[in-house]
Amino acid sequence: MSDIVVRVDGLSKRYRLGARQKDHGTLRDHLMSGIKSLLNRNGYRGGSAEPLGSAGSTVDVNFFWALQDVSFEVKRGQTVGIIGRNGAGKSTLLKLLSRITEPTDGRIELDGRVSALLEVGTGFHSELTGRENVYLNGTILGMKRAEITRKFDEIVAFAEIEQFVDTPVKRYSSGMAMRLGFAVAAHLESEILIVDEVLAVGDAAFQRKCLGKMEGVAKEGRTIFFVSHNMPAVTRLCERGILLEEGKLCRDGRSHEVVNAYLHSELGTMSSREWLDPIKAPRGEVARLRAVRVRTKDGQSAEKFDIRKPVGLEMEYDVLKSGYKLMPSIELWNEEGICLLDVPEQDPTWRGRIRQPGRYRSTAWIPANFLAEGTMFVSVALETLDPLVMQFYERQVVAFSVIDTCEGDSARGDFAGKLRGVVRPLLEWTTVLNPENSRSELFSGDYQTRY
Repeated sequence: MSDIVVRVDGLSKRYRLGARQKDHGTLRDHLMSGIKSLLNRNGYRGGSAEPLGSAGSTVDVNFFWALQDVSFEVKRGQTVGIIGRNGAGKSTLLKLLSRITEPTDGRIELDGRVSALLEVGTGFHSELTGRENVYLNGTILGMKRAEITRKFDEIVAFAEIEQFVDTPVKRYSSGMAMRLGFAVAAHLESEILIVDEVLAVGDAAFQRKCLGKMEGVAKEGRTIFFVSHNMPAVTRLCERGILLEEGKLCRDGRSHEVVNAYLHSELGTMSSREWLDPIKAPRGEVARLRAVRVRTKDGQSAEKFDIRKPVGLEMEYDVLKSGYKLMPSIELWNEEGICLLDVPEQDPTWRGRIRQPGRYRSTAWIPANFLAEGTMFVSVALETLDPLVMQFYERQVVAFSVIDTCEGDSARGDFAGKLRGVVRPLLEWTTVLNPENSRSELFSGDYQTRY
């Protein structure tokens, strides 16, 4: 049996822009399409899905390449993180791997059953109950009823929907549907698991639960493709990373190295990211993000900070329309995927005030001797208030490292071992010898040696 379970060769996918409706095609076209579908069940090749200038095609030939000439191989049991900016081609790649769409060119070979969770409720029929959808998904994967039944109770318990399992899925909240979708994808016995941004939905406890389950799945020798903007989750879960930029594979290697390359790519260094082209900058109707930086107290951009020094988290943005109250905010995540801080702006000069159009710079200062050692990832967001509308939210757009130099005057003191915790404040300690309330007891006859 080959050790390679996924082989991608010259994969490309093209989409048309502003194309007019195609005609319905002839009977021969439909028959050929059906034959191709049967032939393409295991290894499939693109090339004629979107012909240009042929009979029945559109006149408008404007198109863009979501993926271009992507090639890689994945071994059995590998966990692969797919990262890149919005529009880089990550979700397109997963749709091709899960056979939701066909490639324009190139070939994919898959050795094993594929289970995919690409969005909330993927593969669910809204009129069917949770129980019926579990069996439906398993059947689609090619599993026998006995296999599904063996896993059923475990799936329902993991999804935490026991009392709603016989309720139609259309009555589920998005969180319930997401939990059930992940539970089905992770527990049914497919050889290849494909997960797209599942951690974007759900509370922190369930996110940790998902990560733990995927770590367990990987130890079982199953192959995982994991797309996420959560860089700590990628480095924790995935041994290997693939970086896509504008539809092209630009980096493939160890996940920590690929994440570092991503953070240093086109828009700046690890600790500074700028959008020089306003058209490409994250934005809403009212505000547009222009830069995110990690600063020292003297205004310098820095990637490494002594634990005893303050850290400045700076976001620069344009206000495009007047008449709105704004709420900038900053999140800080650690390598374990834990959100350490979620802090809205509290500058009394601007709190509750309508901001006029112009360039603004907001900086939040994290005090010295507060964060623990490790790599921290910074997310930024800006909302309008009344009405509450998110203008932009960029997840883990820059990063920095905190280092404890062990020089004796940090919270570590003289201890050289590993200290646990997500924060490390320098607390005030007091220690006294023979405190008043115990001195008399110490020298009284109440304490006797007993044998």
